[in-house]
Amino acid sequence: MDVYNTILKRIILPISEFIFGIPLTKELKKLDDFTRLSETEIAALQQQKLSLLLKHAVGRSEYYKKLNINIDNNNPIESLKKFPILTKPVLKKNTESILTEPKKNLLKNGSSGSTGEQTIIYWNKKEQTINRATQLLWWKWANYELGDKLIQTGINPKRLGLKKYKDFFFRTKYVQAFSHNEVDVKNVLKGLKDDKDYVLAGYASSLYVMAKIAQENNIKVKFKSAISWGDKLFDYYKKTILDTFGCKTYETYGSGEGFMIGAQKDLDCMYLMATNVFVEIVDENGNEVEDGEIGNVIVTNLNGYAMPLIRYKIGDLGIKMARNNYPTHRELQLPIIQKIIGRDTDIVKTPSGNFLVVHSFTGIFEHIPEIKQFCVIQKELSGIEIQYITDKGFNNDILESIKVQILKSLNEPFEIKFEEVKEIRPTKSGKPQLIVSHLTNKL
Repeated sequence: MDVYNTILKRIILPISEFIFGIPLTKELKKLDDFTRLSETEIAALQQQKLSLLLKHAVGRSEYYKKLNINIDNNNPIESLKKFPILTKPVLKKNTESILTEPKKNLLKNGSSGSTGEQTIIYWNKKEQTINRATQLLWWKWANYELGDKLIQTGINPKRLGLKKYKDFFFRTKYVQAFSHNEVDVKNVLKGLKDDKDYVLAGYASSLYVMAKIAQENNIKVKFKSAISWGDKLFDYYKKTILDTFGCKTYETYGSGEGFMIGAQKDLDCMYLMATNVFVEIVDENGNEVEDGEIGNVIVTNLNGYAMPLIRYKIGDLGIKMARNNYPTHRELQLPIIQKIIGRDTDIVKTPSGNFLVVHSFTGIFEHIPEIKQFCVIQKELSGIEIQYITDKGFNNDILESIKVQILKSLNEPFEIKFEEVKEIRPTKSGKPQLIVSHLTNKL
């Protein structure tokens, strides 16, 4: 830890927390303490939080009041099973009635739409702070210390407000990951010293693309560690990043709906953040499967009081590790996620060697409510076809706007066709695949 890390922790953060009313370090310590409890204590705390959340929901939310569910304080898990599974369409239809606080007092947030279907949720300032603290705790698990230099990828190059403040004081170089322009990536990587001063963080596919660009251009740079989020971290992603940047990649698992579900620390698999969420793995009929078996991931946000999301079907398939398979030596006593099965999110490639990843498109479509769902298909290197399902207020000018935004980011000729469809079928995993590539050449 260098001098700046100490200054950030002891001076800059306390002052900024006082000014903005965000007790980040307090929540971070609380979360860290929770995760270090015994297995029995963690289970008891989780059930206590679940009981309080369910009672709050049925008492304050019009949507949940109508269900007429009695909460058994002695057995909140059985009470939870009385609640119907909350799907994205149901959530979108009942947003107003699910809220327990005035919408005008809440912060609006949306899922990235990586399934091709975006949802809007609301949370209060405290809930947002808990999520930020959770992210920092997971980064700490990944060998990051507050104040370490950071290379972060993302789709919003205009960093304003708190994000701009965060980038400055957290010594963050923000890399535009919308189209992964090779020149931009090369300039960033070449400007780094080969001394492992930096931590690399961002979308899994984005980190992989940066590693490929470094390989192809013989750029020698090493990172202290890498942290991924947003899409699935495949084994070949991890190997490419390790071979190129000389660091392990730590996977984190959450969603734009405010679920901070799990992350890697000392194990190859992820710890389940049981103090934040209650996770069920169920079959197609909603029945819970045995640990070790694959099923749909159903999540309840234990911190989500402003807009309770109870038994939310997040859209992934996953496996909880069977208790008798837990590693004997592990640092934490949290439950373990054996595997999350997402979509093998393909990367769109352009003739000049630029890349478009899943968030290149969600960064556009999340601001277009007139399109309900979409899917990007690439059959030729020269262009893509975008299938879309319309919603209220749609007009053809919207398609032209989408095309302009994509081409502006690429700055090269690229054919973009659109096809209106009535249905976009999910993959075998049960989750819609946002990018479908038919190119035979591998990246």
